[in-house]
Amino acid sequence: MNLKPLRFFCEVVETESANLAATRLHVVPAAVSMQIAQLEGLLGGKLFDRSTRPMKLTPLGTFFYPKAKVLLSDSQRLLEEAKDLTLGRIGWLSIGFTRSTIFSVLPNAVFSMSVSAPKVRIDLTEILTEHQGEALRSGLIHVGLARTIGPFDAEDDLECTPLFTDPLLVALPSVSPLARRKRLNPGDLAGLPFISYPKDPNSSFSRHTLQALEEAGIKPRVAYEAKEIHTALCLVAAGLGFALVGKSVADNNRSDVRFLPVKGVKTTANVFAIRRKDTQHQLVDAFLDIVLMQSLAR
Repeated sequence: MNLKPLRFFCEVVETESANLAATRLHVVPAAVSMQIAQLEGLLGGKLFDRSTRPMKLTPLGTFFYPKAKVLLSDSQRLLEEAKDLTLGRIGWLSIGFTRSTIFSVLPNAVFSMSVSAPKVRIDLTEILTEHQGEALRSGLIHVGLARTIGPFDAEDDLECTPLFTDPLLVALPSVSPLARRKRLNPGDLAGLPFISYPKDPNSSFSRHTLQALEEAGIKPRVAYEAKEIHTALCLVAAGLGFALVGKSVADNNRSDVRFLPVKGVKTTANVFAIRRKDTQHQLVDAFLDIVLMQSLAR
């Protein structure tokens, strides 16, 4: 059904005059009469009792008017939602993330995305870097925020966008005498228990942190294996050892842990975004623009 006769009909009902309806619609009165006549022909009955002034609705008109209003409202909403979808203002965005990105780009990027696109549903799923490719292919996530030490060998169907490089720092309990230093030497950590994370056979991050310490001349004694970084920092704060974390983790973090550079530890972590190459997703594009801008501002 053409919606134009419905709009004309509703205007006549609301203004109680074909002439006033024509003025509001910016057409001549004859155009209004013609549209009403076409609608009545389609329905097979009269919508108005033309013997009265102002015209009154017939039983058919009384039945038809509220439904016509709903149809016009639904059509307008459909048009607005379709435009919003085209412009990336509505939809669903699922973001996978490694836990360390909670300390850097993730919170502000999600906040900015929610402000710029309030109608978009944003889901967050914590996933190790090594599992993000599978999650992207299955549709569990649309984009991932990942972190590795050393190069990340992305498969051919994945696209990586570098965000920032993260120097590694030692996390010590703030009550430790070493916490008063501005910089540590490798020998300062000799014999101290090391807290490794994440405890996952598929994660390469823990292996690379051990390698980074060994390359600096430190032979760490692994005393604890924490499942994730928050647990590792709690163990550090409790005085049970030291951990190696990215500088972004140290920014604005807990006061009972001190973060210090170590001479000779030159290894850095790389934080990047990952997505599928063969899938266009306007919301992913918008999110990547936001997270790139925030990474550049770091």
